[in-house]
Amino acid sequence: MKHRIVFALIWVGALLAVNAFGQASSDTSSLLLNSEAIYNRPFLKHNPLPFAVGAYLETRTNYGGTNGEANGFAFDLPDLALFFGSDLNNRMKFLSELAFEGETNQLKLRYAAMDVQFYKLLNLRGGLILNPIGSFNQNHDGPNYEFVDRPISSTTILPGVLSNVGFGLYGKTGSADWTAGYELYLSNGFNDHIIDNLSERTDLSAGVSGFNNPSGKPMLTGKIAVKNRLAGELGFSFLRGIYSEFGSTKSSIGIFAVDYQGAFFNNKLNIKGEWSKVALDVPTTYIQTYGNAQMGAFVDIVGTVLQQSIFGWEDARVNLALRLEYADYNQEKFKETGGDIGDHLFSIVPGLSFRPTPKSVFRINYRYQEKTDFLGNLPAKTGAIQFGFGTYF
Repeated sequence: MKHRIVFALIWVGALLAVNAFGQASSDTSSLLLNSEAIYNRPFLKHNPLPFAVGAYLETRTNYGGTNGEANGFAFDLPDLALFFGSDLNNRMKFLSELAFEGETNQLKLRYAAMDVQFYKLLNLRGGLILNPIGSFNQNHDGPNYEFVDRPISSTTILPGVLSNVGFGLYGKTGSADWTAGYELYLSNGFNDHIIDNLSERTDLSAGVSGFNNPSGKPMLTGKIAVKNRLAGELGFSFLRGIYSEFGSTKSSIGIFAVDYQGAFFNNKLNIKGEWSKVALDVPTTYIQTYGNAQMGAFVDIVGTVLQQSIFGWEDARVNLALRLEYADYNQEKFKETGGDIGDHLFSIVPGLSFRPTPKSVFRINYRYQEKTDFLGNLPAKTGAIQFGFGTYF
């Protein structure tokens, strides 16, 4: 109960601050937040038709090995997404996203929600929503990144792409150089497969319920983001809920995330990153591979080294990129010895990309990764050359 009161006070204070911040507001359409990425896509619309459509495709190939032993060569199609929407009237709109995920060979409805706009600071969204935890979950389209793989921490610590049926409020305001926005939703939560799964570790992606709510309790997700035209966007988000309930025993989960994104030197240098922390209740009867706490982070640094007409593309870019990422799946200590539990990994991914247009990218990466097992043995070292492309169409 105390947590709910604290969250309510925080968000009331945030709304008041955002409202005061935007008293002298003007057009902020050019200052888009990560929360608006799902609408900031290249849609195709034909006037007689009442809706607009768009899509993107990603393909990749990997060749590498672990501890000197080759893993083989394979082509892959990690993501093919179709999105379509419609303006029902000047204050109501609908958008959906349907994706084929190559890693799981599943067709998945990621998003299907209606927005009702009352006021710039007070709007209603309901349906299958993206839970606003971190930045990648909201801005997950492959063509927006210079890297073949998705961030490890955003897909194995956080269960990107995380969407659930629910509803809530959102709003945005600001001035010519500043923008601030908020989101606050109640939705379905996780199930107990978080700590009862084939991987035998705490795994949020295994416990995503989506269209049902086994605990019978709503999950609360919220985010506040502030963006400056020169300094970039800084976001703070949280998630809290009950994922399992047996009689009087309730198992809760909480996530806190901080994300940043900025563009400098006339968009020649781009930096984006995300840090997340997961804490949950794990019954004492469970084996120690299921940890009560997890943590992950990544940072992407992308610099343009050439921008000119290339092969007939007028404003093509060649970029150098670097990703650093870390994921700790179990931050607990062994009960018997008091020593740190392993189960973590670190990777560094340098890359080179070519963008013939802003909405298409060809990329080549080299991934070096060290993965330490549960017992803390010497890490398994992996090196891989990766090539792929992503494009809207």
